[in-house]
Amino acid sequence: MQVEKLTIPELVLVTPKKHGDQRGFFSETFRADILAAQGVKASFVQDNHVRSTQKGVLRGLHYQTPPHAQGKLVRCARGSILDVAVDIRVGSPTYGQHVGVDLSAANWRQLWVPPGFAHGYVTLEDNCEVIYKTTDYYAPDCDRGIAWDDPALAIDWQIANADVVLSDKDRRQPRLQDATPAFQFSH
Repeated sequence: MQVEKLTIPELVLVTPKKHGDQRGFFSETFRADILAAQGVKASFVQDNHVRSTQKGVLRGLHYQTPPHAQGKLVRCARGSILDVAVDIRVGSPTYGQHVGVDLSAANWRQLWVPPGFAHGYVTLEDNCEVIYKTTDYYAPDCDRGIAWDDPALAIDWQIANADVVLSDKDRRQPRLQDATPAFQFSH
């Protein structure tokens, strides 16, 4: 399993090994010991599996506030997505900055998104399936988001705005500057 820190060091890209033959493949997609050795000490309590039927489905940017803040380990098991994490920790040297990575069934990569980051992704092709682990349970009273198209974030979603497919909830999210701060940076 290869583990790589990204430009925002709390975000980690994980690439599990695939061992294949004529029958198919085997892959360890999660190893707590390997991630812990890289500073990711997460206890996962919930797995989510999402299917999006068409290219351009954008889900996000979402996060949960304390006391139910979630870390997420995200992978794309079918198709391909652009996965994005935005630092929303007030006082962070990377506050308002984001990292976007392509995750796909072909590249087999995963993104670790710790608490304190808003998360979202867009499907880059039809029929995508995304599976992610979370460190806390879904808590509707702590569910928050920021606008996917906030000009201050300047995220290149690799899809024309006119082709983005959103939920009603995601159409109404506030810009980062208008969202109530939920996380403070501490190191």
